[in-house]
Amino acid sequence: MDQETRMVCLDDFENFAAKHLNKSAFDYYRSGANQEQTLRENIEAFRRLKLRPRLLRNVSCRDLSTTILGQPVSFPVGVAPTAMQKMAHPDGEVATARGKLKYTFWELCDAAAAVGTVMTLSTIATSSIEEVAEAKPNGLLWFQLYIYRDRKVTEELVRRAENAGYRALVLTIDTPMFGLRLPDARNKFSLPRHLRMANFGELDIKSNGIQEAKKESGLNEYAASLFDPSITWKDILWLKEITKLPLVVKGVLTAEDAKLALEYGASAILVSNHGARQLDGVPASVEVLPEIVQAVRGRCEIYLDGGVRTGTDVLKALALGARAVFVGRPLLWGLVYNGEQGAIQVLQMLKKELDLAMALAGCSRISDISSALIVKSEFYSKL
Repeated sequence: MDQETRMVCLDDFENFAAKHLNKSAFDYYRSGANQEQTLRENIEAFRRLKLRPRLLRNVSCRDLSTTILGQPVSFPVGVAPTAMQKMAHPDGEVATARGKLKYTFWELCDAAAAVGTVMTLSTIATSSIEEVAEAKPNGLLWFQLYIYRDRKVTEELVRRAENAGYRALVLTIDTPMFGLRLPDARNKFSLPRHLRMANFGELDIKSNGIQEAKKESGLNEYAASLFDPSITWKDILWLKEITKLPLVVKGVLTAEDAKLALEYGASAILVSNHGARQLDGVPASVEVLPEIVQAVRGRCEIYLDGGVRTGTDVLKALALGARAVFVGRPLLWGLVYNGEQGAIQVLQMLKKELDLAMALAGCSRISDISSALIVKSEFYSKL
């Protein structure tokens, strides 16, 4: 960490990471699909939404706490699943957790626990299901799931998550194959040799299959060879047969798919375009949020990820009907900046910004936030 660097907003963490992180790793974390139109839109769409504050409402005391799938959290921002996080902090900022070394994912788990929110662990993580759970046994953990061609692989991951105390499964449905990320293709992205996918055995291709790139991106080649592109909505029924954990369906962008998610038994829906890393040209997550909320009509909780960079972004998403939002890249930049403390700082910054935004908008509690608080930019041009 550069001791002269002062972080006052989330963009500062990204700027720091751009200067200090290996180029291939930074490009992998930062990039979107193709021409990155949706990547830009994820952020710009929030800026086109305008808040309509109500004043003189006694906001001297504020409460940001809420629940997610019945579990209490200190504020409605969770940690999204992001893969291979040990690239963000290669030295690991060694700490102690139950007598073992605690590296990047474990630090992030601690950061989520320190701020009182949920962390979602990726299938293709560089620390295992059990390592993360053991490092923070009282933390609120969800497990993000890909469905492999060999269903026994997926079933084993589900069983391990259950046994380790994870509270929900997050099924990513927008990834029958990975999108084309041009920086990864140019860099021939691969996972550094000293790292591996820790949820699989050391000699297993599912563990070390990203350590080389034959043509373009090693990750795309990994997904093409191992992920199942034939999955359908019926696979949700299969998952529900093998687990009692609630199932969050991640990647929904249309009302039609939201209704199908409900029909097939989803406990919650995460509105997401995968950080704009899959199909370029789809709308920003926050743009489709009202459509999903209207289709669901309160029958399950709805979350959002993609483009959240400020507390006012969080406030806008909540006003449009999200129960909570999830952030990914900012946590990675926090890890690059200062390991566990950097990740905590990112979450605390969002919490502080949301607290201030609520106060200035006339909201003392999360339940005070409603659709009356927000309009699109064109609202004012029609007056």
